[in-house]
Amino acid sequence: MTVHTITVLGAGIMGRGIAYASAWGGFRTVLQDTSQEALDRATSEITALFEKGVATGKLVEADAVAARKRISTARALEESAREADLVVEAVPESIELKVQIFAALDRATRPGAVLASNTSSLSITEMAAVTRRPQHVLGMHFFNPVHRMKLLEVVRGLETGDDAIATALMVGEKMGKEGVVVRESPGFVTSRINAMIGNEAFYMLQEGVASARDIDKALKLGLNHPMGPFELVDLVGLDTRLSILRFLHRTLGEKFRPCPLMEQYVAAGRLGRKSGRGVYEYPAS
Repeated sequence: MTVHTITVLGAGIMGRGIAYASAWGGFRTVLQDTSQEALDRATSEITALFEKGVATGKLVEADAVAARKRISTARALEESAREADLVVEAVPESIELKVQIFAALDRATRPGAVLASNTSSLSITEMAAVTRRPQHVLGMHFFNPVHRMKLLEVVRGLETGDDAIATALMVGEKMGKEGVVVRESPGFVTSRINAMIGNEAFYMLQEGVASARDIDKALKLGLNHPMGPFELVDLVGLDTRLSILRFLHRTLGEKFRPCPLMEQYVAAGRLGRKSGRGVYEYPAS
């Protein structure tokens, strides 16, 4: 399938990162969000990313300007999705919300459009079930920060067709990503492993095995991880990680029971970088 236009739903951290990668990959890109404030913030941050790429010599200015011009914004889902060849949903991790959106997308998009979710753990099959095109529904799980991370998990639901998988892999390649195809299962590959590592790190912190900084240092220097588990959870968001762990606990059992200390941090509003404080504190910029 040929893809010319990509619509990204949600102008949060992941949505704006996907929109940046889409435009850089040569696709006409529509970034949709019901909040004008979120769209304005996303537009500003996407522009800053292109400008930084030019300033550091990683991007050619003419290419960056052309890519930036390929991005437009919209408030209404129906307006943004009408001409899309591919829609990538990047809204919060709520299966109820995602199911509602996929039902609306099925009505709003042309019959041949591919519908993808950026979910890190939820059921693609459940989203596909509310559409008349389950063969065109799949997962495209990008990683934060999208402009740096090379991996794309392409997730096959029960009825996802080979053409949709091929389309997602092709789009990912043009965005500069390397795709792996994963059969739908709770947490897929990376979220499942990361959730377990991060949860165990919190149990170690709770038990006083070592400080957060020393646990992070041990995994970076001893296991060659680019980030420690606490640095990573602060970037992802403790509320997001806790939501994933709760889902994995329900579906895969006791080994994924969330650490009580993580539950406390979230209850206290310590959500990571986005709130200014998680495991670590972050000065206001």
